[in-house]
Amino acid sequence: MDMIESTSIYRLRPGWRLQWEEAQGRHVLLYPEGMVQLNDSAGAILTQLDGQRDVAGVVANLQARFADAPAAEIERDVHEFLLDAARQGWIRHD
Repeated sequence: MDMIESTSIYRLRPGWRLQWEEAQGRHVLLYPEGMVQLNDSAGAILTQLDGQRDVAGVVANLQARFADAPAAEIERDVHEFLLDAARQGWIRHD
């Protein structure tokens, strides 16, 4: 996988769960063998992956949410993160 298509729809890998951890003040990704602590950007992106919204919709939502950030930078960050998350097996696309 070398590219993320804007029309692809992603969701978390089966058995994995995204959760807000109040004590840590961040999102974490829980899986059967453990947990991944996420930075703010990763948490914001993963909260958008509902299995219905395509990548373009994820980007648009984040651009609206973070209107003070450059739109092209948000799009690039989303694509790079999704590519990395897919390579690590955190997410899958339909």
